[in-house]
Amino acid sequence: MEFLFQHSGLAIGLLGAGLAACLAGAGSGIGTGVAGQAGAGLVTEDPSKFGKVMILQVIPGTQGLYGLVVFFVAIMNMGLLSGTAADLSFVDGCRYFAACMPIGIGGLVTAKYQGKVAAASVNLLAKNPDHWSKGMILCITVEFYAILSLLASMMMLLFI
Repeated sequence: MEFLFQHSGLAIGLLGAGLAACLAGAGSGIGTGVAGQAGAGLVTEDPSKFGKVMILQVIPGTQGLYGLVVFFVAIMNMGLLSGTAADLSFVDGCRYFAACMPIGIGGLVTAKYQGKVAAASVNLLAKNPDHWSKGMILCITVEFYAILSLLASMMMLLFI
């Protein structure tokens, strides 16, 4: 048991980093998919709105990028990019895991709901094209909470 406790830190840290990228990426996949489905319907009726629909669809994709940034910062701090992987203690591995969870969980949830807001904004674009930017602002309001999740993870990673 002592061996496992002493040598599992890196594995736990890598699990956290992987979950940061995977959960936030999965949320972005869900969010962009929901927005894309709504957008495809509008573009079928009015192909000239493709550019605005694409902007609305891309917005929920940022959380996946945030998760990937946290992933790279975490593995860099663990020494994997320099080829000198740190022999992390169990406690340090748990610290990396905990530091990666805000963007993992926050990215998953915010991207999913931002996709729903983007889909509703596609409806706004369809019914009142002059006000599509209001839908964009509604999407960006959800983005604020994804940015807070990113900030929490980055602050925690900086102080491990």
